[in-house]
Amino acid sequence: MRLSFFILFFFIVTSSISQTIITGKVIDTKNQPIEGANVYLDGTYDGTITDADGQFSFSTNETGVVSLKISFLSYETFRLTQEVSSLNNLEVKLRDDVNALDTVVISAGTFSAGDNSKVSALKPLDVVTTASALGDYVGALQTLPGTTTVAEDGRLFVRGGDAEETQIFIDGIRVFTPYVPSTNNIPTRGRYSPFLFDGITFSTGGYSAEYGQALSSVLLLNTIEEPEQEKTDIGIMSVGASLGHTEKWKNSSLSLNGAYINLAPYVALFPDRNDWKQPFQGGSGEAVFRKKFNNGMLKFYSAFESSGFELIQEDINYVDGVYYKSNNKNLYVNGSYQGLLSTNWTVFGGLSYTNNNSKMKVMDNDVKDKEHSYHLKMKLKHRFNNRFKLNFGAEYLATNFNEDYNSPFINNVSYGFNNNIASAYSEADVFFSKNLALKAGLRLEYSELFKELTLSPRVSLAYKTSTKSQVSVAYGNFYQNPNNNILKFEQDLNAQETRHYILNYQLNKNGKIFRAEAFYKDYQNLIKYDTEYADFTSNYNNLGSGYATGIDLFWRDNKSIKNLDYWISYSFLDSERDYENYPVQAVPSFVNTHNLSVVTKYWIETWKSQLGLSYGFASGRTYTNPNETGFLNQKTKSYNNLSFNWAYLISQQKILYFSVNNVLGLKNINGYQYADLPDSNGIYASNALRPAADQFFFVGFFWTISEKGTDNQLDNL
Repeated sequence: MRLSFFILFFFIVTSSISQTIITGKVIDTKNQPIEGANVYLDGTYDGTITDADGQFSFSTNETGVVSLKISFLSYETFRLTQEVSSLNNLEVKLRDDVNALDTVVISAGTFSAGDNSKVSALKPLDVVTTASALGDYVGALQTLPGTTTVAEDGRLFVRGGDAEETQIFIDGIRVFTPYVPSTNNIPTRGRYSPFLFDGITFSTGGYSAEYGQALSSVLLLNTIEEPEQEKTDIGIMSVGASLGHTEKWKNSSLSLNGAYINLAPYVALFPDRNDWKQPFQGGSGEAVFRKKFNNGMLKFYSAFESSGFELIQEDINYVDGVYYKSNNKNLYVNGSYQGLLSTNWTVFGGLSYTNNNSKMKVMDNDVKDKEHSYHLKMKLKHRFNNRFKLNFGAEYLATNFNEDYNSPFINNVSYGFNNNIASAYSEADVFFSKNLALKAGLRLEYSELFKELTLSPRVSLAYKTSTKSQVSVAYGNFYQNPNNNILKFEQDLNAQETRHYILNYQLNKNGKIFRAEAFYKDYQNLIKYDTEYADFTSNYNNLGSGYATGIDLFWRDNKSIKNLDYWISYSFLDSERDYENYPVQAVPSFVNTHNLSVVTKYWIETWKSQLGLSYGFASGRTYTNPNETGFLNQKTKSYNNLSFNWAYLISQQKILYFSVNNVLGLKNINGYQYADLPDSNGIYASNALRPAADQFFFVGFFWTISEKGTDNQLDNL
């Protein structure tokens, strides 16, 4: 009995001696106590939670070196590894978790859309449900602030920049010829189907050092990462037909999409102002193959298109009009791999190839263009911790361009050039807290054509002013070589340059987004020439300059009114240039001082229908009236367009779609053409340049056949 008592007493004494009491206090960066934080020794059951004063205390039998962990929602996990006997009277300060959903986002100059975007101002579905877009992703983006309405062109004109200043990328790889060929006063379209993309990032300025050769803007299109199911999409339209199919395997998938467009039946029903010999017709095909690996994904994307048209357009200087014929074949392929090298390293590599062949006949002049372009890209990202990430990479762009020109006066003249550019960049993302973030980068480019080295610093800073709002500022230098129409005649030039200054405010609250952004752009080294048009007789230099400044406003709300989604965009733009053949600095003919866009979409359950309206307004654009003194001395009347669409859900997978562009049939004017010579009274006669048709009607039937039997081409409308 005495022996048993002694053993029990010895055990109690030795146990109490081996236990260690761990104590401390947990506070935030503002020295406020954190209640409910989880405190424990890693790999054990020993631990506790903090009280209302942030205090904690618990005992452990562990000895030697241990790891103490403290965690709490929206804060970074704290880890301290040291001798257990020293873990007392601790004061632990937890830092905000910069990966939390309410962390600041650098948003100056950038609109993002997609499931991976923390703030989506535009959704991929908006491309096909915006009435005025007519199924074109470029048309949908033209409803955002920062873009300028140039109805007869159809490309993206951003913040006082012409369309050549915006570059487009698919899965991070450059697209060299993104638009379908067109001619005067007929707007072009983007080549690629919106149904293959699930992410869009549109930067109207101040974009990352990763992207170069764009003075004004970059548009990033990301193909679908992983399709949800196998399905087939069938489309029968008033202008043609489309067919798409997605096949899935265990770790891979393939999406195919084809389309045929022929405007001949439509033009026969609704004749326009052109004398068509062969209305536009073309066929296109796209494919995306994806292969998943344990630590990454391999993608192959390809697109082929063949199109052509033939017409005679009215011209004040030619009684019989101007004859124009075009045939184009375009191939674009890219491949990319993105994956993890280790816990903290990611890698991306990609390559694209473009082959574009165009044959044009203008009056008696024959022009044949051939372009071969490549883009090779590699980048690495190292994550040091949640607060500091470093990106760096290199790329090589190569373009071989040749043009054969033949006319009654000039026989078999050839022009061409090789435009090769090597680039490297480095960029850091620094999160000082979840309320303050910095992105700073440097881009280096070397042009083999110009033997010129350029250096582009870029920096963005964002600060969260409340749980739902933030401000951002951005600055950057941007360079771009002249376009093909200049380089084919002259290569002894330099890169054009612009500097961006941006101030942004953004509010994102309960399904509502408000953005206000002010900007200033300073242009230098723009191309000038001394003839009416750029040709082989022109003298070229880099003495051009200009500026663009303004304010962009955006509001989107899909919560306040049940079943109603709408957004409003407004832009004020002040811009002047002295470039090309301008005799003085003036407001370019592609600039609207005021641009307004209102888009609404409303679901009516009893009708199984979504109704949409899009209204676009743009103030008049400049043109030169030779009957008065001055250059670009007049303005057209304002542009107005109200478009309507109706999507009717016949069944869950069958949709009947109808739209009309310019419902009211307003007589918009794109500009004026004047006679080359005055009449007997010294007056230059003129014609108004109006759209080929005041209205455009579209009807389509879209049928989806899938495993689930619940989705459709308008994303479960």
